[in-house]
Amino acid sequence: MLPSLFVSHGAPTFPLTDAPARTFLEGYAARLPEQPRAILVVSAHWEAAKPTINAPAINSTIHDFHGFPAQLYSIRYPAAGSVWLADRVTELLATDGSFVERDAQRGLDHGAWVPLSLMFPDADIPVAQLSVETSKGAAYHYRLGQSLAPLREEGVLIIGSGSFTHDLSSFREYYHALHATAPQWVDDFADWMTIALEQERVEDVLDYRERAPFARRNHPTEEHLLPLFVAMGAANGQFPEHLHASTTHGVLRMDAFAFGETA
Repeated sequence: MLPSLFVSHGAPTFPLTDAPARTFLEGYAARLPEQPRAILVVSAHWEAAKPTINAPAINSTIHDFHGFPAQLYSIRYPAAGSVWLADRVTELLATDGSFVERDAQRGLDHGAWVPLSLMFPDADIPVAQLSVETSKGAAYHYRLGQSLAPLREEGVLIIGSGSFTHDLSSFREYYHALHATAPQWVDDFADWMTIALEQERVEDVLDYRERAPFARRNHPTEEHLLPLFVAMGAANGQFPEHLHASTTHGVLRMDAFAFGETA
């Protein structure tokens, strides 16, 4: 059975940087127990008022940022879409009373194509992307993941793509220092979350904004951590494995977790 993953996709320039997290992502696919039939990505960069899934014939590459090097805008990730997966997600979420909207035109934002281009550079696996609903918080997205759990037995790799820490106001101060040392408040939050995840303290993790140190400083808004809860919910209570920990630009923890790892 495939695991569900949470990966940190970093700054848009991540594919162009020499960073430990990039090396990790480039090598991770070889650890999977089987080639995925399809990939479902839940990205922090698609926020919607209700669950929405894309289903184009071929995914376009959305460069949803500005002011970065021209080389970045030339990257394309033309993975096929998956009507089958969009239909299956719609079916699974309907059992819990959620109506899923369909977007037949939308492609992949950089929260999806950045990690995918490193993990599966041939773009030869169909990909669908599911939105997050930021106003509904951690517990809702955990339940969403639980509803999606059967996909793991059907050959679908579920990837939550966000950032383990994501304070953009501080990021602007550190931006030019790719390998800057993380401030203590970044590591304190990341360490607390890691231990809580490994100890399966579900209630603590879901209530992280009240219980974790420096939670609101590291996540002034929640969208970049919500994909973690989807991956966690899809694990059906299986232990997580902390796959990777590193920092880019001082304040972006690039941690990755596999829930239900079988490799």
